[in-house]
Amino acid sequence: MSTVQISAADVNKLRQQTGAGMMDCKKALVEANGDFEAAVDLLRKKGQKVSAARSGNATSEGLVSIALSADGTNGKLVALACETEPVSKVEDFRNLAQAVLAAAVANNPATAEELSAIALEDGRTVAETITELTGKIGEKIVIQEYVNISGEKIVSYIHSNGKMGVLVVFEGANGADITEAGKDVAMQIAAMNPVAVDKDGVDPATIEREIEIAKDVIRQEGKPEEMVEKIAAGKLNKFYKDSTLLNQEFVKDSSVDVRKFLDNTSKGLTVTAFKRVQLGA
Repeated sequence: MSTVQISAADVNKLRQQTGAGMMDCKKALVEANGDFEAAVDLLRKKGQKVSAARSGNATSEGLVSIALSADGTNGKLVALACETEPVSKVEDFRNLAQAVLAAAVANNPATAEELSAIALEDGRTVAETITELTGKIGEKIVIQEYVNISGEKIVSYIHSNGKMGVLVVFEGANGADITEAGKDVAMQIAAMNPVAVDKDGVDPATIEREIEIAKDVIRQEGKPEEMVEKIAAGKLNKFYKDSTLLNQEFVKDSSVDVRKFLDNTSKGLTVTAFKRVQLGA
């Protein structure tokens, strides 16, 4: 057993550096025989063990953060996920979410893997920092999704619960102020969850599935076989109207679809891409 006397000042110093609990810091210093750096390593290993133990746990809570470039041509979204809602409200978790987003803005990584490898101000990578906070809090924490999207004009929306975010790429604004219209479309995406911008963006497998489901329903209704294809095509068009953004009825004015609403806002204005991220979905 160690005979080294561990002072309260040493414990506090270790706590300030690592963010770990007082008792964990004291235990690490005792185990490390007073060696400060060894104690830091022990606490990091503890975080790795907790992270490994909880690797299979569901992460349905967390925080979605968004940053837009000054010129509005790039948007970045980070969805930092945890297991429970109380942890998503903890200051350390929220600070980490902002630090990860800031790292994304400063370094412009293309993927979540690249983002995880970026070093933060204290020299630790994003991945190491997440592991250490996992050890401190005792819950699995992951970057559930990272989005880096560019275009003529990006508009963003974050839902009031902080668990859903939307980035929308607009083209054809021609200098018009589309802030309000863009926000309306972003909120429509949040509420209606379209599968694509337009018909040609729908996954062929999805189209095939919709057609087959429609045919089965039509046959169960006893319709003649020669009518099945025609009725199925009509149902597919209904699917496009309900599930693709530009063809959806505009939520704030059902007399027009989103395509028409945008064209009325500024001739030629359209959406070319969007990304909707929801924690727990």
